[in-house]
Amino acid sequence: MAAGSIKGRADSARLLAGLAAAAATDLVASPAPDGGTIVNGKLEGRAFVIAMPANWTGETVLFGQGYATPGSVPTVPSDPIAKDPGGGTLKHIYGKGLALGIAAFDKSGVATKSGAINTLRLRDVFAKLGAGRQYVVGGSMGGSIVMSLIELYPDKFDGAVSMCGITEGWLPLIGQMADLRAAWNVLTVDTPYALPGELDVRRSGLPVVPPEGDKTPGDAFREAQKLKVLTPVFALFLAAKANPQGKEAQLVRQLAAISGFAPDPAAIGAPLYSAVLGMDDIRATMGGMPVSNRGKDYVVPGMSPAENKAFNAAIQRFDADQAAVAYATKWHQSTGTFKVPLVTVHQTEDALVPYSQTVGLGRVTAKAGNSERLAQYAVPPTRFDLPGGLTGYSHCGFTPKQNIDAFEAMHSWVTTGVRPGPSVVQ
Repeated sequence: MAAGSIKGRADSARLLAGLAAAAATDLVASPAPDGGTIVNGKLEGRAFVIAMPANWTGETVLFGQGYATPGSVPTVPSDPIAKDPGGGTLKHIYGKGLALGIAAFDKSGVATKSGAINTLRLRDVFAKLGAGRQYVVGGSMGGSIVMSLIELYPDKFDGAVSMCGITEGWLPLIGQMADLRAAWNVLTVDTPYALPGELDVRRSGLPVVPPEGDKTPGDAFREAQKLKVLTPVFALFLAAKANPQGKEAQLVRQLAAISGFAPDPAAIGAPLYSAVLGMDDIRATMGGMPVSNRGKDYVVPGMSPAENKAFNAAIQRFDADQAAVAYATKWHQSTGTFKVPLVTVHQTEDALVPYSQTVGLGRVTAKAGNSERLAQYAVPPTRFDLPGGLTGYSHCGFTPKQNIDAFEAMHSWVTTGVRPGPSVVQ
């Protein structure tokens, strides 16, 4: 099929023929709004979905999905417009005449590598269909996919957006998670707040798949495992709320200071259950432990010098495996050397990916002398209700307008050459 023959058309037969010519298989077409077409299929055995508008401009947006608990089955939404994983962005983009594409990961858990490679494969299919400009957008772990693609494949995309993304890299985030879990284990000894299961921070604490004979559906089982981790977290924060000057409130402040996460039940709970349920996957994916605390001197607020010394003696020490460090560096620790306009948006407090990730990206980009290609926006945090009358910070709690404004800022930057102003995303 000649390049460009799909452009401007959403005829299902032509689209399916073009996809088949690009080696896509298992193709199933369904109607999309305003005469467009949605196609679910596979590329090299991996699921994908695209949405092709009838008035296709020739531009496409590839979307990098977020993290899913290990053990779950990687999927793509069968209809990315009706079930928009971009918080309103993809529906908006489709309405402007841009095509959409989402590629499934090879695995759940940490999936930056397969997310990037599979997204790139789908991007190349769009190129065979006649695409011109192509953009990549992602949130949370999708931000890591975005950074991998624009830094490792600098000529493949024309612009990028990361929302609440792991944009500095996995290494600092996993280090924070390991510090939090190790500190929690020391500080909650002989208290009602101790974590369940295996306490070795180099291992997952609880299984993520039901044991043989357990008929509980996998996703329900994993949610129950999360709750086992969150139950002592919520109990600690309820006690701290009841007595802001008490030992539990001090413990919350100490955990936040040690880990760098906010003193908030969601901002402590989400990374904690991610570590407890995900460390085996991190090690299996990366080839070992990617971070170390060997020789680190923890300074714990509220402790005397003798208490602080005892804490440092008691906390579990772990060493990094160089193969894992190398893996996490490639997939992906940002260098700031991308060549296309990049817009990032982060809430100043986030329940899982801390604001320090966007600060870190800004720092390495400035060091690389590349700040003119980066526009970063900080927006206020949002909160949601938790059990017992608690509230916690959201993860990626953006409004549809914020999501759309971020894309429009990048798109306008690419098409006009004019850098977006400091207040276009609020």
